[in-house]
Order: sequence, then C-alpha cells, then structure tokens
Amino acid sequence: MTYAFDPEIAAVIPMLPPPSDLTDPPAARELVRTMLAALGTEVDTTGVTVRDELVPGPNGAPDVPIRIYTPERLTTPAAIFDVHGGGFIVGDLDFDHAANLRFARELGVVVVSVEYRLAPETPFPGGLEDCYAALAWTSKNAAELGFDPARLAIHGVSAGGGLCAALALLARDRGGPSIAFQYLGVPEIDDRLNTPSMRQFVDTPMWSKPRAEISWDCYLGAGVRGGADVSVYAAPARATDLSGLPPAYISAMEFDPLRDEGIAYAQALLAAGVTTELHLFPGTFHGSSLVPHAAVSKRESAEAIAVLGRALGVD
Repeated sequence: MTYAFDPEIAAVIPMLPPPSDLTDPPAARELVRTMLAALGTEVDTTGVTVRDELVPGPNGAPDVPIRIYTPERLTTPAAIFDVHGGGFIVGDLDFDHAANLRFARELGVVVVSVEYRLAPETPFPGGLEDCYAALAWTSKNAAELGFDPARLAIHGVSAGGGLCAALALLARDRGGPSIAFQYLGVPEIDDRLNTPSMRQFVDTPMWSKPRAEISWDCYLGAGVRGGADVSVYAAPARATDLSGLPPAYISAMEFDPLRDEGIAYAQALLAAGVTTELHLFPGTFHGSSLVPHAAVSKRESAEAIAVLGRALGVD
C-alpha cells in the first residue's frame, strides 16, 4: 500500500534498518543491542551522572535493574520514571539511554529507567509488576534521589507507553505511589487489534498489524488476545473506569496501526474528567523519529521536552 509520508521521512525509509524479527525474540534482542552499540559512541553524557542499581523485585521475583540519571544542575526537584518500548519483547536499560540523558540534562530533573523482564519468557503480569516495584522504590527513595515524590512523571513510548498507562491504573487502584503526569507516546494498549488503523496498516514500516499480533501473543500467551478475560492492566484500552488518573499526554502517528487506540484512549480519559493533551503528527509512522533530521521529528522531540517540563514545573 502507498502512504503519504512526510517527504523528509519518505526519502530515508529505504535506508532504515530492517525491523527485528519478533518471531525469534533472542535474535531480535541481539539485533537491537547491536544497533544501539553502534550508536553508543554518539551519546553525550556531559553534565549527567549515570549509575545502575538493583531494586527488590515483586513478590520474591528477581531484583529489578534500574538506571538513575542525576543532572549536575538539578534545577527542579522532580523526576521522570521511564519505561522502554520494544513490543514487550525487546529492550533493556540502553534502549532509551540517549533520550533519558537529554531529559536529565535539558530539564534538570532526575530520571530513573527500568529494565523489566520480557515476554514471552515472562508474560503478563511479570514485566508490569517489575515496573511497579521499581516505580514504588523510586517514589519511596525520593529524598535520597533528590526530588519531591509529588512531582514524579511516568514516560513511555509504544509498549512502554502501554505499560505506563497500566502503571497509572495500578497506582490508583493500589493507593500509590503518587504519579503527577503520564506521558504516553504512541501507546500499545489494545489487544483486540480491531481499530480502523490496525486493520488498515498491515505493511507500514517498523510496526504493523502482523507484528502487533506477535507482540500481544508473546505478552499474553498464545490464544489469549482478544478474549473476554484480558486484564485492563494488560490492555488499558479495555478499562471502563479512568477516573482519578493523572493528567496525560498522548501522541499518535498518522500511519501507525496504534494510531486509533491512542486517540480513543485520549477521548476516554477526557470523558472521565482527566486533563489530556493529544497530538497526531502528520506524515509519520511508528518509529519515524529514527529520522531525526526531519522537521516533524524535531517537533516531536522538542514537544516531549516541553510537555514534561511543563508538567513537572520546570523553571
């Protein structure tokens, strides 16, 4: 199918790395690690202290790795808790490393990222519970980390956005920790795979309906997606009560199978009285920010800084 991609993005699509083969999770993870290692020499750590730690896992599970970013100039006593994407199948602490460095440096806030257990080896709710345990630890240790626990935002893109939406629901329903804001970038939140964009975009770059099917089957287990008993904490789009959730920002890309579920979730949040900002970027696809020189990608990147800074009261 032909898509009206932004011209700057369209010109680079033939040169983009092929998406990892999600049917072979170990190989997919190794490909992602190789790609990130190749880009690692370009990452600027100036002005930020980075350290890795282990925090107690949920319910006797293994300890959870986290990475803490502390800016040399801590301008605002606030923090961002980052959950990486990767279709629930790939990703680690290096996945969002460059972005987290930028958040810490440009916003002057603490950033904590989490490396949760991946599917299919650890299906739902294992990865989500890892994220919740790390979020709870981050909030509990706010004073040591240098931020006000009332000024903690969660941030995730794609599957990370879906996990953040689930964290907001869990935190509300379990009575904490406090979340001031949820940034849900192109969130993966609906296992039913029946929106118009999901049905239509079966051959789009980076993400498509066939890849979404693999992702959900790994996360939920074979034969579970689309069924009546899928938890709202696995697929937040199924939640019927969104009241009392923190303010939200949701982004969507025009030619992304996840587009319509993100838009619908924003509308549902608004209907529940949750302050929500929605931005659809034209001419884009899932992961098109990999073309960083495109004007629309620069706007997307700048907006993330602006949105999080405003939410956290950065001066």
